[in-house]
Amino acid sequence: MPLELSENWATLWEALADAQPDHVAVVVGDRQMRWRDLDERAAQLAGALTAEGIGAGSKVGQLLFNCTEYLETVYALFKVRATPANVNYRYLTDEIVYILDNADAEVLVFHGSLGDRLAGVAERLPHLRLLLQVDDGSPLVDGARWYHEFLASAAPALRIERSGEDHLFLYTGGTTGMPKGVMWRHVDLFGALGFTGYGSMGLEVPTTADEVGRIAAELNAAGRSPVNLCAPPLMHGTALFLAISAFVMGGTVVLLGERRFDADELWRLVEQHHVTQLSIVGDAFARPMVAALEAAEADGRPYDLSSVQRIVSTGATLSADHKKAFQQRCPAAVILDMIGASEGGPFALSMTMPGTEPAATAVFTAPPNAVVIDDVTGRPADRGSGVVGMLAVSGPMPQGYWKDEIKSANTFRMIDGVRYTVPGDYATIGADGTVHLLGRGSVCINTGGEKVYPEEVEVAARSHPGVLDCNAVGVPDERFGQAVTLVASKTPGTDISGDELIEHVRTQIAAYKAPKRVVWVDAVYRSPSGKADYRWAAATATATS
Repeated sequence: MPLELSENWATLWEALADAQPDHVAVVVGDRQMRWRDLDERAAQLAGALTAEGIGAGSKVGQLLFNCTEYLETVYALFKVRATPANVNYRYLTDEIVYILDNADAEVLVFHGSLGDRLAGVAERLPHLRLLLQVDDGSPLVDGARWYHEFLASAAPALRIERSGEDHLFLYTGGTTGMPKGVMWRHVDLFGALGFTGYGSMGLEVPTTADEVGRIAAELNAAGRSPVNLCAPPLMHGTALFLAISAFVMGGTVVLLGERRFDADELWRLVEQHHVTQLSIVGDAFARPMVAALEAAEADGRPYDLSSVQRIVSTGATLSADHKKAFQQRCPAAVILDMIGASEGGPFALSMTMPGTEPAATAVFTAPPNAVVIDDVTGRPADRGSGVVGMLAVSGPMPQGYWKDEIKSANTFRMIDGVRYTVPGDYATIGADGTVHLLGRGSVCINTGGEKVYPEEVEVAARSHPGVLDCNAVGVPDERFGQAVTLVASKTPGTDISGDELIEHVRTQIAAYKAPKRVVWVDAVYRSPSGKADYRWAAATATATS
């Protein structure tokens, strides 16, 4: 039974703060924060936001690295019934402007070291009226206010009645176009996260905020609460959602403090805080993690991983070889590899129990609410039919994409009276529920868990006068899953090297979107209607890799 709609995440977190005020809620690197302090600071920030007219329905962008301020800002926004919207800290100015404009953001909370990307942003966004700068040693940006001074400028907000209809926006990549804001209602997010967490521990799902607090305190007292280390940054839904789910189980969230992924920092935090669950994004994280373990072992200083009970991967494939490497060092851990998306899920999962052989890479099991949608009939195909279709699940899910009814209708489909979320991964489901993942049916590139839109790369590349035409595709890559590759033709009479073009693209869009390699061709093939042929481009790029 789901929570009543009057409950939202702020109300749940307040119950947690009341039930276990001295329990450590979050660790970021070497910084810790107890629930008492998290609640008090969030309440004070909520008071300051209220004084500025930020309340129910207001949108607030977060352009932040991992920090305790990230979570206390989310908490404060939930308290005043406002909507947080994540902004990828790799984005450059135009990309940041797009997100803030699309979200109708009135406030941006950002780290000072990212301030150079905000030049002229306020002038382009008349509805953006408040910039709050988190101090990381950089000078104050013109027009911004210090976050810590703003937080201290008002009395703590009183607790209020709220609604489960309030939203969290999760901006994510898609198959085409620019990032889209996935609209999660609080009540739906609890349904998606809470049921999985409580069910995995054999517990009844609570129906009131007081029950959430009581169960969390009981789990904590019994030593059963999770200590969840999220390897990806909080700006990703993987980390934020797993943090949220750990909280309601009375757990502690541990985050990396370094701004670049450091596998040795991760393993040190596992040792120091007796981490019970690791949350990663496929091989892009697993590969350097295993390498760090091997190096430590070769130096005669192996890490103590005895506390690890569960390793969860979602967002990118975790290979069987890396599962085996983790099994060797964490023999008591369950390894859970899931197909998930910002739009919902899990769509399928692969669970490796201690002492068992991992399933083949990209082979999963479908939950009862998962189907594949037949492209021909537009309806769920029978399991075991051999039909290749798009993976879909029913159950708690977002309302849709903010300001995009067409894409919402395509992804969140009502079929035979059942609503499904259908992000676009193609697969088959066998009679026994075995899922063979075939990959994203669109042209979206997934590189290290990050989604890259070919059109963005192509527009940036074509802005160079030496490029006549181009297509961006993903080719298989050992570490990142896919590597962005540009298939391009040159403007007659010009000469440009691949390295020069890559550097040019890096000045236009976030560096991770830039191609790793350029394949030059005499002419980029297009259909008679002028549409790009990505199959041709991918085949061309792969043939020369």
